[in-house]
Amino acid sequence: MLQHRPHTTVVLAMSADGKIADFRRSPARFGSRADKAHLEKQIATSDAVLFGAGTLRAYGTTFTVSDPTLVQLRAQEGKPPQPVHIVTTHSGNLNPEINFFKQPVRRWLLTTTLGTLSWKGRLQTLPATLGTEAQERDPEFEQILVFETPRREIDILAALKHLANIDIARLVVLGGGELVASLLGLDLIDELWLTVCPLILGGSTAPTPVEGKGFLPDLAPKLQLLEVHTVEQEVFLHYRLQRPAD
Repeated sequence: MLQHRPHTTVVLAMSADGKIADFRRSPARFGSRADKAHLEKQIATSDAVLFGAGTLRAYGTTFTVSDPTLVQLRAQEGKPPQPVHIVTTHSGNLNPEINFFKQPVRRWLLTTTLGTLSWKGRLQTLPATLGTEAQERDPEFEQILVFETPRREIDILAALKHLANIDIARLVVLGGGELVASLLGLDLIDELWLTVCPLILGGSTAPTPVEGKGFLPDLAPKLQLLEVHTVEQEVFLHYRLQRPAD
């Protein structure tokens, strides 16, 4: 039986050799218009999207729903135009000047006690014109979620249980590989959408969809292929995670 948490789907584009960015970890902009439309559709079905600080640092922005049809469908379902966008970071080391903080989305921060102190520490440098109340409220993040293990790491399981308790039923994960690895390690992923793009990036340090320590074959998460289709030169793969009950 699945633990009480959101239905979680990973959505990533990768090169034909399984890289989600080049060896410089530059923003991955090699997906086609079809891939971007696919990503937008997946985000539009979600209540929240989750991504790591490294992904945010690479892009400086998050991916929002802009298709009027998708926005209308969300409205018909009683949802706001955009899902909540949740950044996860242990350190709280984020640049408040990036465009992400100007986008019209609800922003939440998932971090540790240390990360909270680090992030709130930069409030001391904000202009006094913001006022004490604005500084206490945090002008960038609507909510700061602190869930940590005894080792002072982010307790992602407790965080997802909390999201389910506040009616976040569908969660889309946009990377990066460390975050996906931690979720897989705790059996917290239900589906994966992988777009295989027609290029080879190579590089021993180039990031892949799943980073971390890796899995031995006997313990590796097993997948069931649900669908596969091609659009011009790209292949869209849809998997679900197999579990013992399957």
